[in-house]
Amino acid sequence: MLPALTHQVLWAAFGLSVLFGALCQRTRFCTMGAISDIYTMGDWRRARMWVLAGAVAMLVFNGMALLGQLNPADSIYTGPRVLWLSAVLGGVVFGFGMVLSSGCISRNLVRLGAGNLKSLVVLLVAAIAAGATLRGLTAVLRVATLEKVYFELPGGQALPTVLATEFHGALGPWTGGAVALIATALLAWVLKAREGRMPDVWLAGLGAGLLISALWWVSGHLGFLPEDPRTLEPVYLATNSRHMESLSTIAPIAYALDWLLLFSDQSKTLTLGIVSVAGIVVGAALMAWREGSFRWEGFGNVGDLGLHLAGAVCMGVGGIVAMGCTIGQGITGVSTLSLGSVIAVAAMVAGAVLGLRYQEWRLDRV
Repeated sequence: MLPALTHQVLWAAFGLSVLFGALCQRTRFCTMGAISDIYTMGDWRRARMWVLAGAVAMLVFNGMALLGQLNPADSIYTGPRVLWLSAVLGGVVFGFGMVLSSGCISRNLVRLGAGNLKSLVVLLVAAIAAGATLRGLTAVLRVATLEKVYFELPGGQALPTVLATEFHGALGPWTGGAVALIATALLAWVLKAREGRMPDVWLAGLGAGLLISALWWVSGHLGFLPEDPRTLEPVYLATNSRHMESLSTIAPIAYALDWLLLFSDQSKTLTLGIVSVAGIVVGAALMAWREGSFRWEGFGNVGDLGLHLAGAVCMGVGGIVAMGCTIGQGITGVSTLSLGSVIAVAAMVAGAVLGLRYQEWRLDRV
């Protein structure tokens, strides 16, 4: 029964990720692209896609929590320790890196599916840097420095929990009230402009939000066993973190590379994160083939290669330090109303703006 349930979780995660990859390829859903559009052209359309996805994921995730379908406290995003310095510095470094690498990790997975070989190099280098920051040289530095700086919140860092603890109220009403208020404000902002009512904005935003929410359910409900027959303890099946997970890409690409390199080691097994990154590539490839947009693409020159390598290292290190990428923290983490996720996302946006200004400075010197 246990292997069969694990296979169900993995196949469900893979299928949902295929849909996510196809959706991103079809709609050009991309956080870095959204920031670049605003910065260079004043175009907020892709930003409204991203905000809509976050609002939908927030509504569905917390709705499932209120219905008892999953437990928000079992997520890595909602623990009591707020690593604010890690979120700030990691977020800025990741945001800067994604500009140099022509997109965040999820965008590079999508571009790889569409035939971009530059993205393959970026992903391999980012995976190595992320793996080192998880368990290697940079991990030692991370734990010994940045992770020493934090503050703790008694009940956890999810906003409803903070409010319920501070005002001595029941968690349910505070969750419903906070989610309703924040999601309504976000949806109102999306709909405020004419571009926010365009079909492609709603296809991307609604689709991404629902797919990420579905992955929460797969991991947090379908894959949850109150009592593992092997250990007699609660367990979330097929996750690297041993917590419930949804879509994220930075740590999973490191785990995927580790799985490929050590395939004969029986302790290395497929997880939700590993099959998710594979699914994104497959989904993007299928959509690119359907659209007729599949094209092989490589580096233009050595300078182009150098920028992408530097950006990949920044994303690998920064993403692990910040505990997620623009999807992992930006939508998945924010859906839990985690304060740490909000800090990390703000830092990623700031880092991306710095990266765009750096690119302008470089062009001015030419």
